[in-house]
Amino acid sequence: MGGYGRTRDRKRPHECSHSLLVGAHTGQNVPDAGAAGRRTPAAGRVRATGRGVSEAARRPVGDRETRAANRAWWDGEADDYYEEHGAFLGDSDFVWGPEGWTEEELDLLEVRDGMTVLEIGAGAAQCSRWLAQAHPGARVVASDLSMGMLRTARRIDASQASDGGGPAPAGTAPGGVTAGGTAAGGVAARGTPAAPSRRPLPLVQCDGLALPLGDGTVDRVYTAYGVVPFVADSGAVMAEAARVLRPGGRFVFSTSHPVRWAFPDDPGPGGLTATTSYFDRTPYVESEAGVVTYAEHHRTLGDLVRQVVAAGLVLVDLVEPEWPARNTQAWGGWSPLRGRLLPGTVIVVADRPA
Repeated sequence: MGGYGRTRDRKRPHECSHSLLVGAHTGQNVPDAGAAGRRTPAAGRVRATGRGVSEAARRPVGDRETRAANRAWWDGEADDYYEEHGAFLGDSDFVWGPEGWTEEELDLLEVRDGMTVLEIGAGAAQCSRWLAQAHPGARVVASDLSMGMLRTARRIDASQASDGGGPAPAGTAPGGVTAGGTAAGGVAARGTPAAPSRRPLPLVQCDGLALPLGDGTVDRVYTAYGVVPFVADSGAVMAEAARVLRPGGRFVFSTSHPVRWAFPDDPGPGGLTATTSYFDRTPYVESEAGVVTYAEHHRTLGDLVRQVVAAGLVLVDLVEPEWPARNTQAWGGWSPLRGRLLPGTVIVVADRPA
């Protein structure tokens, strides 16, 4: 296994999804129960629900198993993940990764009034919630494959509305989530005219590999630690983002820095010595009674850049955020110690040519 394992912090440290992991693992980026930290976020720990992992290993796993396992895993971990990481992520904050840098500080998306913005792998939609509040003139839609995560998002919306923190969603179906691949929030679904919506934060349950939107219908697509490591073909994610972007649009994603896969998911000194090959692209897989329950896929930095280019996008920036002195918190395998010496997150900024 090479020391890589997933940890409960992975998917969305910045979950802003984005996406961080929780779990029974000792993976690359999340706090590890036995090691005082990790997610890539999801390592080395058995979930509070009592569902353990009978086997964790680096081995091949296909698209179908990956998708089914990760959808079920996030459905089951949604409540625990929010309970554990909600304070760090905030309910209406946009954090790009465990280092704590925010979109307000970096402005990588460059969202402006009149734009339509889609988040994939949104989790509890903290990032989209912040965008909608910071840019009321933009149309923001949050999507995720996990209905459990979207229910958490809707509960946050309801709580903010009852506390006077924001308007209650209007005209929303029970649960406030659009499922089955139907777009919401004024974004045109394939073959369906866009309908203006007064809802402040539409939620859509869909697969980031098959977005229910027409070609060239949005100005921005992004994910913070979501989707990219949780699918067997991340190149298809880039291609799908490029498809729905308008000319001149932008796709931005953050994920665990690929170099972290060579190191144990340990926030302490043990996480500073490489134990496996950076070039080993074998996925990290957890299973129970022979059934895959979680899967995470590794690509090198070069792999990610080539996938962006193959999708017809132009690489604008590749950000490796340094660990700020203000952040003294360990997040699974991410910590001030390791952050001073090794990159923990990579943020890729790419544009569709005008």
